[in-house]
Order: sequence, then C-alpha cells, then structure tokens
Amino acid sequence: MTRYAHPPLAPGHIDAPHRVAPLGDLTLETGETIRDFSQSYVTHGALNADRSNAILVCSALTGTHHRLDFLIGDGKALDTTRHFIVATDPIGNGLSSSPSNSVAQPGMQFPRYCVRDMVHAQHRLLTEHLGITQLRAVVGASLGGMQALQWATSHPGFMQSIVAMTAVAKTPPWGALVVEAARACLMADPAWTGKGFDGVPERGWRAYAGLINALVMHTPEAMAEQAPQGDVHAWFEAIVGQTRAQGFDATDYLYQSRAYQDHDVGATAGFGGDAVRALASIRAHALIIAPPVDLLNPVADAHAAAAAIPNACFVEIPSQQGHAAATSLKAADAAFLDRVIGDFLRDIA
Repeated sequence: MTRYAHPPLAPGHIDAPHRVAPLGDLTLETGETIRDFSQSYVTHGALNADRSNAILVCSALTGTHHRLDFLIGDGKALDTTRHFIVATDPIGNGLSSSPSNSVAQPGMQFPRYCVRDMVHAQHRLLTEHLGITQLRAVVGASLGGMQALQWATSHPGFMQSIVAMTAVAKTPPWGALVVEAARACLMADPAWTGKGFDGVPERGWRAYAGLINALVMHTPEAMAEQAPQGDVHAWFEAIVGQTRAQGFDATDYLYQSRAYQDHDVGATAGFGGDAVRALASIRAHALIIAPPVDLLNPVADAHAAAAAIPNACFVEIPSQQGHAAATSLKAADAAFLDRVIGDFLRDIA
C-alpha cells in the first residue's frame, strides 16, 4: 500500500489524470523487495490498434511525470496526435513507491534500489499493466536520459529509438560528489537524527537549493543573465521558495540521489562492468543531446556515450544554461529541443 501526495501543478504542466499501477512485490537487483509496489504514471494521446505507437517518458532526479510536459502535445516533438505517451514517475520520487509514502517500509526501512530497478518497474508497467511490448522511443533528460540509456541496454529489442538529454551512461566522480554534498546539506540539519529525519530539514533544504539550483544547474554566464550583481539575494530567495514548493521529501532524496550516484550501464548483467561494451550492444537509434557546458553531468561523457553507441548521433544545445538547458526555462532552448527531437522521431518512423 502506498500513500500519495501529488505536488501542485506548476505553469506549463499538463493536467492529465494521475494513474497508479499496483504491481505487487517488486524484486530489486539486490534481491530485496519493495512490498506492494505502485508505479505512478500519466498518459497522453491514444494507443493504436496494434499497440505500436507508444513512447515512454522517464523523469529526472526529484522530478515527476511533468518533467517533459513542454515537449508533449498536438504537433510537438512528442506528438499526441500520432503517439501514445506514457510519462512515468521513477521509484522514490514520492508518487511511485518511495520512502516517504510506503506504509510497509517507511523512511529508512525502504530498501536501496538502482536505476535498473526503475527500468524494471517501468517494464512491468508496460508489459503487465498496459499490454505494451514495443516502444517507438524512450525519452528522458538528466536521470531520465540515464534511464533511457539503461532501457536500451537492458531491453535492446524493445524500442525503436531513445533520446537522452544531459545524461551520462556511468555517473562520473564529479556527479557523485555533487549529490554527496547535497545529501550532506540535508543531513547537517538538526532534523537529521542519524537514523532519519524527525521533521522537515528546512535549513538543509535551503543549503541544498543553493548548491544544486544556483551552483550546479546553471553556468556562470546563465547566472550573470538571471541574477545580475545586486539581485543575487532576491534570486536565491526565490529559488529556495521554488525548491520548497515542490515538496520533495528529504529521505526520498537520500535514496534517489544514491541511485543516480551508483549508476553504471556497464553493471548490467553480461557486461562485466564495461560501460563501453554495454553501450555498443544498443540496437536502438539514439539521439544524445547536451549543451556546451554541464556542471552536473559532464558533456564529455555524453560525447563518449554517443561515440560508443552504433546508431547514435550527438546534437549540441546552443545554450548557456548548462544542465538546465534541457528544460523549458528558456523558450529558445525548449523550441530547439522540440524541433530536433521531433525531426529525429519523424526521420526514423
């Protein structure tokens, strides 16, 4: 059994019915089990007669099924007149089963999981709950793009293509250090007892917001544009407010960020820890997209992933926004992604 608390809709979000698939016990890669697992998702468009027009959308770290709403709709890259869009919530985001909403395994009793477990849950949603055994594409940004790369490695014949934005195939030491520091921000709060949180770590979230949103998600050039000298304090206070308005749970972050930190497609069964060999096994057409500078997932790693995948192309987002380039923060970036991804999906049809 799972308790849900859907965050309030934000501007640009699509108000689609929130759905939950009860999948029973979910066996994890470690052999542990998430009891009474529920997979949260929404759908857009209609499934065709032979169930061949589905596109899976995977969400980012701390994100929800709304993460790529700016690309979904009539005539957009994820065209709801042609495709059936299944936008999913990853394990641990507070909508699918998570430390914050599990009745059977609450808080720090929740078992550790990895990105491959997220993919396994989504595979069960598609095959067991929705009766879908093939996908036109798997699409995601950041941790969502990492799930897309894992999907293509774990289930190479399941999808025709993948789109991975601001993603890496193996979390580099830099990204691992970022989330280690973010967790330290939360656990430095007095609400952390050493065994869990006994309240909302408001001071911890404030420090987290400064680290992630101010220093990691953007570039120095982007910050000079968004928060010119003299306005930095007001910008920071607004970012803190936005972070808290999302209502993400601190324990959920401890777990989900660890899944991001530990990710490596090379750890997929059969590849012996060799990420390059795992990527070389991908049969789907792949579009890898990244900006010139990304202070969370280094762009060099995105280039390396594209070079290792047989049917891949790399496209640079002409943006100074850094990791935030794969969002709707800047209209020009969103329009660029919409055009490039739409063209890619049409070309491989």
